[in-house]
Amino acid sequence: MSQLSLDSVALDLDAIRQGQHHACAGLDLEDADLQHSNLAQSNFAGANLVGANLRAANLKSANLAGANLLGADLAQIDGRANFLGANLMQCNCQTADLRGGNLRGCNLMGAQLVQASLAGAFLSGANLTGANLQGADLRGADLRGANLNSANLRGVSLSQADLQGAILSEANLEEADLRGANLAGANLTEANLLCAELDGANLEGTRCDRACVQGTGLDA
Repeated sequence: MSQLSLDSVALDLDAIRQGQHHACAGLDLEDADLQHSNLAQSNFAGANLVGANLRAANLKSANLAGANLLGADLAQIDGRANFLGANLMQCNCQTADLRGGNLRGCNLMGAQLVQASLAGAFLSGANLTGANLQGADLRGADLRGANLNSANLRGVSLSQADLQGAILSEANLEEADLRGANLAGANLTEANLLCAELDGANLEGTRCDRACVQGTGLDA
């Protein structure tokens, strides 16, 4: 199916905002203003949402698999949705509700996820290189094989999270809560773990070369 231009759907934007137009798969909605829209259960699979304004939109149970959301504003969204393989590079997801969301294989390089709710989210294989997750809630999240190189994870809650094989080299995990987390085979080379909580964490096969572990109990 060929992509439709934004001009061709301009008359339907109000319907899209109000959740009356659910079939948006493959649409070209670059820079569209959809803030505060009710997009629950809408199908945006493969859609072009580059630079779109989705601030505070309701995307609960929406399908955004493979969508291109480069630089989009997703702050404060209800994003408990399917983002499988979507491009979220440099997105603004601050304080977004992504609990239990499917973010497997997503490109989140440089994304702003400050204080985002990601408890129980599925992020296996996601690329979070350089992402800012300060203060985010990642309790019980699936981050197996995720790339968090140079990510800012200061003060995040990762208790009971699955980080098997994750890349956390040069990541900032200062004061992070990693109690009960599974870090088996993870790469923490040159990571900052200053005063991180690691009680009950599985560190089997974890690489901590040149990591700062002061105040974690690992420096004893």
